[in-house]
Amino acid sequence: MAVVAGWQGRFFEDFVVGDVYQHPLGRTITETDNTWFTLLTMNTNQAHFNAQVGADSEFGRMIVASPLTISIVLGQSVSDTSQNAFANLGIDELRLTTPVFAGDTLWSESLVLETRESKSRPDAGIVRVRSRGLNQDGVEVLTFKRAFYVHRRDAPRAASHFPQAAVPLSLENEALENETRENEQ
Repeated sequence: MAVVAGWQGRFFEDFVVGDVYQHPLGRTITETDNTWFTLLTMNTNQAHFNAQVGADSEFGRMIVASPLTISIVLGQSVSDTSQNAFANLGIDELRLTTPVFAGDTLWSESLVLETRESKSRPDAGIVRVRSRGLNQDGVEVLTFKRAFYVHRRDAPRAASHFPQAAVPLSLENEALENETRENEQ
């Protein structure tokens, strides 16, 4: 029996300049997402939470708050880019290229632009990517460049925190559990 670790994300050694990661999870934005995010962040522009104001706008309906769109696209990229990062160093050249509305589904992808070893942190390197968000029609809604520190595979701080189970998950233990259940009936 083998224990196979789930996806652990990329480490510094895994990044190759020119690779494109198409992040696997799409996210449909709801009106509730937009309203809650807008009010949570104290954004008082009613075009994000007042249907009448949205209807009277140049878009003819409420528009999704830009920071929510940015957060979702950046979040979608984490599993492929910065899951093993320990610090974001900057976001540059952020462009909001197409409005986003409730009901739109966002997807994202990232292009590896640069990798370089850290001079001050031998257990890490710096990676720079360009990420972009696409809507359900494949239209780019935003783009930005991001740099972050990411651990090397053998870095002590990159070690898994998965706990050691008191009873291992195995076919043998499963059979014993089934046998015990059948005997109790």
